[in-house]
Amino acid sequence: MRIEKIRHKSIVTTHSVIVDGDKVLLLLRKDTGYCDGMYGLVTGTVEANETVTQATIREAFEEAGIIVESEDLNFKCVLHRPGDTHGYVNFFYVINKWQGDIANMEPHKCAELKFYPIGNLPANVIPYIKQALDCIANGVYSADIIERD
Repeated sequence: MRIEKIRHKSIVTTHSVIVDGDKVLLLLRKDTGYCDGMYGLVTGTVEANETVTQATIREAFEEAGIIVESEDLNFKCVLHRPGDTHGYVNFFYVINKWQGDIANMEPHKCAELKFYPIGNLPANVIPYIKQALDCIANGVYSADIIERD
């Protein structure tokens, strides 16, 4: 008897860990339908015919109004989050150099865009984001999600 495999489909996302000294830029989600009232990073889905690098640069501009060059993206971690119908493959890049002033470009989806001390993050950071920041701090480049959102 042949057992059919169900191939897992994944959505690829990119996350910008924008750092200024010992602080990281967090955004407070609102009216998105996902983790509203919790802090995340500048984040986005990789679109058709777009590389992860291109998506990271685009999202930094669309959400925070900054221009980032590809050579200023420092890949730090990939996190896999499985799910029942699809999963997520999340790429995390540290960015500590950009052009322009950070501004909340999507106030309809973001209540706050603010730097927080890396060692003293708000309690309501999205769990997988907190896990990824811990991985980055500890030099872990690849991980599976500990708990689902």
